[in-house]
Amino acid sequence: MGTRRTLIRGAGPLVETVCAEVVGACERFGGEVVRDGPCDLLFELVDGDELGLELGAEGFALARDSGTTTVVASGQHGLLYGLFHVVRLGEGAFRGDRAREVHRPATALRMLDHWDNVDVHPVMGQVERGYAGGSLFWRYGRARGDFARVRAYGRLLAACGVNAVSVNNVNVHEAEARLLTDRIGEVAHIANALRPYGVRTHLSVTFAAPVVLGGLATADPLDEAVRAWWAEAVRGVYAAIPDFGGFVVKADSEGQPGPFTYGRTHADGANMLAAALAPVGGTVHWRAFVYDHRQDWRDRSTDRARAAYDHFAPLDGEFADNAVLQVKHGPMDFQVREPVSPVLGALPHTRFAVEVQATQEYTGQQRHVCWLGPMWSEVLRFRPNGEQGPSVGELARGGFVAVSNVGDDPFWTGHPLAQANLYTFGRLAWRPDADPHHILDEWIALTFPDASERLAAGLRAVLHGSWRTYEKYTAPLGVGFMVQPGHHYGPGVDGYEYSPWGTYHFADRDGIGVDRSAATGTGYTAQYAKPWAELYESVASCPDELLLFFHHVPYGHVLKSGQTVVQHIYDTRFEGVEEAEEARRVWAGLADLVAPARHARVAERFEEQVRCAREWRDQVNSYFLRKSGIPDERGRTIH
Repeated sequence: MGTRRTLIRGAGPLVETVCAEVVGACERFGGEVVRDGPCDLLFELVDGDELGLELGAEGFALARDSGTTTVVASGQHGLLYGLFHVVRLGEGAFRGDRAREVHRPATALRMLDHWDNVDVHPVMGQVERGYAGGSLFWRYGRARGDFARVRAYGRLLAACGVNAVSVNNVNVHEAEARLLTDRIGEVAHIANALRPYGVRTHLSVTFAAPVVLGGLATADPLDEAVRAWWAEAVRGVYAAIPDFGGFVVKADSEGQPGPFTYGRTHADGANMLAAALAPVGGTVHWRAFVYDHRQDWRDRSTDRARAAYDHFAPLDGEFADNAVLQVKHGPMDFQVREPVSPVLGALPHTRFAVEVQATQEYTGQQRHVCWLGPMWSEVLRFRPNGEQGPSVGELARGGFVAVSNVGDDPFWTGHPLAQANLYTFGRLAWRPDADPHHILDEWIALTFPDASERLAAGLRAVLHGSWRTYEKYTAPLGVGFMVQPGHHYGPGVDGYEYSPWGTYHFADRDGIGVDRSAATGTGYTAQYAKPWAELYESVASCPDELLLFFHHVPYGHVLKSGQTVVQHIYDTRFEGVEEAEEARRVWAGLADLVAPARHARVAERFEEQVRCAREWRDQVNSYFLRKSGIPDERGRTIH
């Protein structure tokens, strides 16, 4: 901040955090914090109503006049976010005059779900679907003793705009179940480390807790003893963590217990927990990821894509006000390409949160560069009821949630460039209609503050199109799930084709794709409102990138691009590899501009990405050459 004078007016723990941040910046860069008098930068808590501003608890206003940059907020959280906005602006915050700008988050909850296990699970390891080392929170079966890194994580999240964290796996095992009761003190230590940066702590709990922990014979949500047990458990949690956020629940899904056991609905289960949390201001996040994972692959009538809508659309309006339905952005499972879930347009009377996956389970597992900002932006801008209706970002009153991509790796996310996904999620959660490419430029400027234009241009070249590059060498045209079973890394074209998981592509000698039409298929298209139902129903109007998700077509079917399906598969596999190789080349050319350790880690990951991309290309192309018998019209080598 150079020789600038900064004045901070207000009181409270988050104001103290702002003070500490400014003092630290002055020690590093010069300047001073003053108690009164003229200043270059003013942070002030104000009564927003007196200024005619609707700032809310987390909003802030920024202006510059007569040589002073002023940040005002009516809540401490807003002042903290205003500080990080000044950091984003850099020197631009102190140039010329600036008319007052008001910044408010689109939703009150912007959360990361950590799928961290307390103990190392024999199958899932320390972090389920974690690609950045061990847990930030847990080690050797207990909460970590040194919380300095957790506090630093809270600072990182606040800088991104994230204000909530669930600290354990949604698949709740024995050790994690006890965090709710006799081990709540360990969760309190984590909450204490995150609190100075305005991050509230949430906990994943098992629906069967009254049986597992309380010794009751039932977990029936309408049983009075069960309801009383939960109410007492909640009181214990809030006694230890007064600002606790609430529970995350995965129920009746992939073997996790739930209300179906007792003939009850998801609304019955969620509302029971909501009633226990309501007196203390807590929220239950009830995941809508519910489907038949014991499907007979011979059964063409059962469609996993239909499941969430079939379960939850009929319950619209039955959930309590403090129950949030947490809905995956697509109907399947975080694939590189799938349509926006129809559930997001079917719940006008239910608070729902959109769930995305920052950890790259199906998009390269943080060994491949795959910046997901454009994907998420497409979801949040999608208008489920037609172009005149509200967007998903406007409808998601319950917030935005991402499965975390962070661990105890020295680079936080394993692949240093995967940090861009964390930052982009936080900024899109704050403002869903923001331009993701502008957000990426912000991340580049903040992560590489002294970047030359050559470095910035190189980073853009590597990241901007990386999602589509990954799509090009992996599963084509929205079909999905051509991965190795279990760990989900690398190509396995038939890996799940005859499994009970409901993830099929139905490729045969004549064609490929899943018929989800209302006329001849599973009827999934009818779950959408009219404009989208009609678009997806017809092979002629269905977008190319989703064709095989919605329709079974011959290999010779001509796409809108003018290519046949099989030739598109061949061409895009080759293109994807070439683009990955080019990104590797660009990164290698930036070695003189990036810290050696960081450059070496990314270079190592690029070697793996190119190797794996070639494997994807060769396996997918060879599979379809042998299946269809149609050669590549360009005569390239297909094994």
